[in-house]
Amino acid sequence: MPPRQLKRGKKKKLKPKHRVGAKQVRSKSARRQIPKARAASLAPAGKGIGDLFEAFVTLQARLRAPGGCPWDREQTHDTLKTCLIEEAYEVLDALDKGDAKGLAEELGDLLLQIVFHADLGREAGRFDISEVVSGIHNKMVRRHPHVFGDVKAETSGQVLKNWAKLKAEEKQAGSGGDASARPLLPSVLDGIPRSLPALLEAYQLTRRAAQVGFDWENIEGIFDKLHEEASELRAALAGPDRACREEELGDLLFVAVNIARFLGFDPEIALKHSNLKFKSRFQSMEAEAAHSGKRLAQLSKEELEILWEAAKARSRVARSQGHES
Repeated sequence: MPPRQLKRGKKKKLKPKHRVGAKQVRSKSARRQIPKARAASLAPAGKGIGDLFEAFVTLQARLRAPGGCPWDREQTHDTLKTCLIEEAYEVLDALDKGDAKGLAEELGDLLLQIVFHADLGREAGRFDISEVVSGIHNKMVRRHPHVFGDVKAETSGQVLKNWAKLKAEEKQAGSGGDASARPLLPSVLDGIPRSLPALLEAYQLTRRAAQVGFDWENIEGIFDKLHEEASELRAALAGPDRACREEELGDLLFVAVNIARFLGFDPEIALKHSNLKFKSRFQSMEAEAAHSGKRLAQLSKEELEILWEAAKARSRVARSQGHES
């Protein structure tokens, strides 16, 4: 666990945040809190990156060893899944805030998850952190023949096409086993986890397809498709088939993801920004209503619309002032 000293050396009672199987996964702040008497050594000052990383790997192994941290010793790959997701999203939050210090801290927390999983792999005799680092190092060399080899790639589009081609060749070469049990050629869509959130999965599917040339010529073609899918959804709404409505709604969302991808935006990030914008404006409405001694639920549709438009106007003014500064 990352060390954090408690005030006056008192132990703070830790409350479980999640329960996965029989294991308890505590909140991020709780995971960091340990008494002064057992605080780990600070990172070696003045050391190079390699020494710092080795010290960090050694520290995590110590936490997992007999006599180490009880919480760390209880964890498995499965119980750490929630922590991994939390840390990844907290990195995104720090990026959105433009907080350099916070970003450095959150990247460290994410790195902890990687080292933690690697240490579990080492204990099980399956892999260790050396294989993780050497694996990604060698992959980056293989996937960048335009830098480390003789292949020519003048644009990022050419780089992505080469990447997809090399990835497919690697999967084919490493498939092994019974050839009849696998497709003759691997799909460019292989490796996209079905466990991904649907928005991110759609983005990855369309991005991979575009890398091999399966894409629209221009944005107008996607807008035409958007109108087509919207019409099909309207037609489905006129019928009794709920499954058909769901299918058409999914098609409409899929096209929206394609628009984001074609324009060079991550739809997950774009939607996150819109979520935050809606939250800010809605809370502004609540505050404005509260000044009049009312709650939103007491207002008419027309009054709500007036508050919404006012909140939008305030938001736009604040945004323009922010750009000017």
